[in-house]
Amino acid sequence: MVGNLAFAVTVGGIAFLFGVIWGGPFIEILRRLRIGKQIQVELSAEHQVKKGTPTMGGLMIVVPVILIALGLNLVSVIRPDDRITGPSILIPLAALIGYAILGAWDDWEGILKSRRPKGEYTGQGISARAKLIGQILLAVVLSCLIALYDGGMQYANQVFIPLIPFPIEISPFLFIPISVFYIIGMSNAVNFTDGLDGLAGIISASAFAAYGVIAYLQGQNYITQLCFILVGACFAFLWYNAHPAQLFMGDAGSLPLGATLGTIAIMTGQWLLLPIIAIVPVSEAISVVLQITYYKRTKDPVTGQGLRLFRMAPIHLHFQKGGWSETQVVQRFWLVGLLSAMIGVALALL
Repeated sequence: MVGNLAFAVTVGGIAFLFGVIWGGPFIEILRRLRIGKQIQVELSAEHQVKKGTPTMGGLMIVVPVILIALGLNLVSVIRPDDRITGPSILIPLAALIGYAILGAWDDWEGILKSRRPKGEYTGQGISARAKLIGQILLAVVLSCLIALYDGGMQYANQVFIPLIPFPIEISPFLFIPISVFYIIGMSNAVNFTDGLDGLAGIISASAFAAYGVIAYLQGQNYITQLCFILVGACFAFLWYNAHPAQLFMGDAGSLPLGATLGTIAIMTGQWLLLPIIAIVPVSEAISVVLQITYYKRTKDPVTGQGLRLFRMAPIHLHFQKGGWSETQVVQRFWLVGLLSAMIGVALALL
């Protein structure tokens, strides 16, 4: 058991080194291709200075994870008697790849629109409807694979409840919609979190580390490996995304990280703990929903204007508008995220 954890941490370290080494050339390529971030006009001057910073940096996370994970699987195929990893990581890996393609498409469309002559940037790539349809289709396929996979996943159609020492069986007809909701919800939650230098990366790394420990305690060593590969890749990205950022994550990173986190939570059966372990992304998503709902409910029929529950949403912008610096928001949110991840692991032990 200890050897399995040591191997997982080692491959995470390899992912970190891989990312740091190729990060510099990757950023230079993005600069030469003029793949720069466009900033919405309503954001503060502190954000406006970031205009033009290379984006789609999530590929710096996704590519090393894919190469290392598939490389380990290839070794296992060549040497089946000395299995290093297993097929259980292929479903979360599929989530990572599928949502990375969707996110990269969205980022690229946004960049193309920003290059139109005299065209004002709307903050949108592909339409919200097209993005949601893509998320739903991917989530349905992933959920069906987990629930209906021939031979079954270890905790498919099950959920762990704190203080109950055994998983509770759930019908696939209920499990699949829950799984779809979690994958889509977490994908968007991490996407909302990606707004400040270092925030989404460090929060995602903390959550993956927590689920890596949970999977290890369950004996799901292959999921543990993938979690720590993701932690290492996120740390490598943070090397270049720390304030002031040289590279932004973009939807190419935030969407797949969130979807993969949701998928892993479902596969461990510990998805009830996800709102605790990922309390920061969940709070970011809830703040957006509350802001939009409150604005619409209080809209004046004459002026067409409504009231706002927060100074600005997602909630990290609310605190920034309240006087916190960008580094203060990131560091304090990370402290909350780290503590909540620790609490989630503790609850998984009960």
